Amino acid sequence: MKWIDYVAPHSVREAVDLLNEAGDRARILAGGTDLLVQLRVGTHDLDLVVDGKGIPELNELSYDPVNGLTIGAAVPCYKIYGDAAVRQAYPGLVDAASLIGGTQIQGRASLGGNLCNAAPSGDSIPVMIALKGVAHIAGPGGTRDVPVEEFCTFVRQTVLQRGEMLVSLHFPPPVANSGAHYLRFIPRNEMDIAVAGVGVSVVLDNGNIKEARVALASVAPTPLFVAAAGQAISGKPANEDTVRIASAIARDAAKPITDMRGTIEYRTHLCEVLTRRALIKAIERAKENS
Repeated sequence: MKWIDYVAPHSVREAVDLLNEAGDRARILAGGTDLLVQLRVGTHDLDLVVDGKGIPELNELSYDPVNGLTIGAAVPCYKIYGDAAVRQAYPGLVDAASLIGGTQIQGRASLGGNLCNAAPSGDSIPVMIALKGVAHIAGPGGTRDVPVEEFCTFVRQTVLQRGEMLVSLHFPPPVANSGAHYLRFIPRNEMDIAVAGVGVSVVLDNGNIKEARVALASVAPTPLFVAAAGQAISGKPANEDTVRIASAIARDAAKPITDMRGTIEYRTHLCEVLTRRALIKAIERAKENS
């Protein structure tokens, strides 16, 4: 077995320097639930693993109604759904965080790691897109912010350049009459990869859709933001007919493949069904959040 160096820095600057020096031969470790498996099966050939658990910014979890929510890239899922304020303000994020793996996995897995793994099936990514999440990145040249919908560029590829690392994710504060939901279909009850997944958010205004966002998982090379679905129902009544308009657009936007988990036809159908169900639930939550 190949020897891999392990370093546990205590600052973003130190981690960036290590990553920049090693280049493609290094990866940062958040929870390790993907990375360690990939190392075991030989997906990566690395010389260095940089542990982010000792970096304060990567472990921040803070929320207030004015500034919104900041989740460090290494914050494990259980801390997200275990925080009462986050559960109340961002139930859509809790939907996803409570579905990643099983309970033991959620003790290590993070939304930041789920995003950086850049799997098309990443459960947290569609709802992070729906909630207008922004990735805060640090690198040799300083910091930059990237909308979550632009972060994944292909299967297991991201916008991160040499020496860069994801530090945190930020979400704007929820507004009145808003709601979000994440829904997926898997062959088993848990510990499985989504055949299709949908994350949505809505804002209502006097019974109409003021704003909506829809994003899909497992039906394209990257998690897919379907902007047209939200645009098509803006200003329309928040009812079943309107929901079906967005669902049909999401169905048509999906570009899945056939594999062991499902056919193209099956996944396309699931996108329509799951989008409709997710929007209905998000609308219910928005009505409760008046």
